[in-house]
Amino acid sequence: MSTRPPITLRHLAGIDVGQLKGVGEKRRAGLAAFDIDTVLDLVTTYPRRWVDRTNEARISDLVPGQEALVLVTVRSVTKRATRNRRTMVNVNVGDGSGRMEVVFFNQPWRERQLKEGLQISLYGKADTYRGGLQMTNPIVDLIGDRTGRIVPIYPQSEKAQISTWEIAGLVEEALRRCHDRGIADPVPIEIRRRLALVDRGMAFTLIHLPETMRDKEHARRRLAFDELLRVQLVLVMRKRELERTSRGLSHEIGGELVRRFHAALPYPLTGAQLRAIAEIDGDLASANPMHRLLQGDVGAGKTVVAVSTLLAAVQGGHQGALMAPTEVLAEQHATGVRALLGDLRVPDPDNLFGERPLRVELLTNRITGTERKEVLAGLADGSVDIAIGTHALIQEGVAFHSLGAVVVDEQHRFGVEQRAALRDKSSGHVPDLLVMTATPIPRTAAMTVYGDLDVSVLDELPPGRTPITTRWANGPLLEAEVWGDVRTEVAAGRQAYVVCPLIDESEKLEVASAEETYQRLAADELRGLRLGLLHGRLSSGEKEATMGLFRAGQLDVLVATTVIEVGVDVPNATIMVILDADRFGIAQLHQLRGRVGRGQHASRCWLVTQPGDDPLDQSNPRVEALVKSTDGFELAEIDLDLRGEGTLMSTAQKGRSDLKLASLRRDRELVQLARDAAFEIVDADPHLAGHEVLRDELDLLFTEEDEGFLAKS
Repeated sequence: MSTRPPITLRHLAGIDVGQLKGVGEKRRAGLAAFDIDTVLDLVTTYPRRWVDRTNEARISDLVPGQEALVLVTVRSVTKRATRNRRTMVNVNVGDGSGRMEVVFFNQPWRERQLKEGLQISLYGKADTYRGGLQMTNPIVDLIGDRTGRIVPIYPQSEKAQISTWEIAGLVEEALRRCHDRGIADPVPIEIRRRLALVDRGMAFTLIHLPETMRDKEHARRRLAFDELLRVQLVLVMRKRELERTSRGLSHEIGGELVRRFHAALPYPLTGAQLRAIAEIDGDLASANPMHRLLQGDVGAGKTVVAVSTLLAAVQGGHQGALMAPTEVLAEQHATGVRALLGDLRVPDPDNLFGERPLRVELLTNRITGTERKEVLAGLADGSVDIAIGTHALIQEGVAFHSLGAVVVDEQHRFGVEQRAALRDKSSGHVPDLLVMTATPIPRTAAMTVYGDLDVSVLDELPPGRTPITTRWANGPLLEAEVWGDVRTEVAAGRQAYVVCPLIDESEKLEVASAEETYQRLAADELRGLRLGLLHGRLSSGEKEATMGLFRAGQLDVLVATTVIEVGVDVPNATIMVILDADRFGIAQLHQLRGRVGRGQHASRCWLVTQPGDDPLDQSNPRVEALVKSTDGFELAEIDLDLRGEGTLMSTAQKGRSDLKLASLRRDRELVQLARDAAFEIVDADPHLAGHEVLRDELDLLFTEEDEGFLAKS
């Protein structure tokens, strides 16, 4: 055994792959094309699949029409052009049990790749052709002369000119060199034992050179855990640091003002609302500033919880602020909150009458002149209790007397700089922060994307919300039924939304498509009804005017692009038609659908699509999921399954480059275990002073920018 300390990831990152045996200039350049420059890059380039040689079908076992994996040797290769100038490469292959023809269309490079005598694995569907078996465009993995039961297959690229077995050979060489000193394992042994994790050196060996498929699974679980643990450590350290260094306010909980507000509500709070308010109260009572995410499905009553939070600050003599991403939303919040508060009065021992009216003001850039001066003066002297506005609330020249609690709507447009600006507005202490999002996020994702926030969930609909029935119209026949349904609703005195297709390329095309839809419906399917048009190119005045007419019931149908996705609230609108629904994502469809079902009448949402090319396969998993479920959290989990996590992390790609093996979708349980372990480690050792190797890995693998990103995403 070596007396030198075990090898860390930083050691491996310091060794150029050029130092490995057999890596000359040309191979070095080929590896660089795969982003492999160091030995660490090499050993963390994991196989993309593993071929189990003991479990392969033989050609004689293939069943026509069924997918299978076979290991074969190339016997001959020919290439020819077909009539329409496309290329066709025919490869004759065999194993001891029989022969088969493989055809590749439009992949001329296969002639160079597949040389006679080469061992390859093919994955695809065999069909009978001219009395023999044939596979068309199967997945090909070059195996070379690898022995062993399980063959790792690495990512391959035509341009890099590096084969999977060359990578495998280099990885083996690198791991062999680490063998004497061993690889350092920074995860505390008691956590490894409790979670039954293999040690890290073993995991690297087993993922690249497994004896069995089970070996590979143990290795993957361990290395995926490491990736998740690193992300969680950064988030948890940030969270605890904030709690230690920020001075918050300790609010009086259970006061008269909040009690009056709850008593005046037209219906009792749901269990989920009570639970969220209790969690928030716990944060407000503590001297640590609250950092909480409130996730609520469409219509779950987030506003009531938000207003309770602001009133808790007011009853202690502080102020509350509610920030929305746009002026239209800020105005809607102001209208909604004022209606909720009615003529609520604030108990005030200094007042002659023992109480005073609650003062709520709106501040956006549209508010100017004398009115603006008065609002600003009221914020500064404390006579404004609750301010509702856009980021205008945190601009220069706005001063609060004592800002106690802030609610931010739609977190993704609100970053760490804005949080800092709020802190500066509140005379030294940090106001309690509640972030609301109407986009339900799967739990694992919330823990990873919003990992420095505590999470409260509203997953019950309040009484009085009518459930929405969703139906799918695939093709012109069913679409005719949709327009009939719209006419019936309008005849009964209700209103409808028609959402135009989403066109990614440009807003200009989207507007043109909306105008065209509007003209068509007015002249044909909805002739005689009062139609309005809403799209992103209208000025805010024009949008407001059209919305005003729709709210007042002077329009029957609003034809719109997705500008209505957030916050539009017209209780009399009971039917929504979404055209080309398959162009939208699940979350967006669910968000749009939530614009109906806001009154006491039964509501419907129609998802209109055009039939696909394949008459036998007309399935559409996203649309089908929406027809089946109105639960946003369930839909978020389905969405994660259908799309994987790429989109979820779309803005986060950089900070999450560390997730090579871990998947928020497959490793739901592992995310929670990594988070628990991160708390356990950080709470016992806040700066990781006793975990040098772990601390060093975070410094190595996350740039400052990543760490900042992870904490503010």
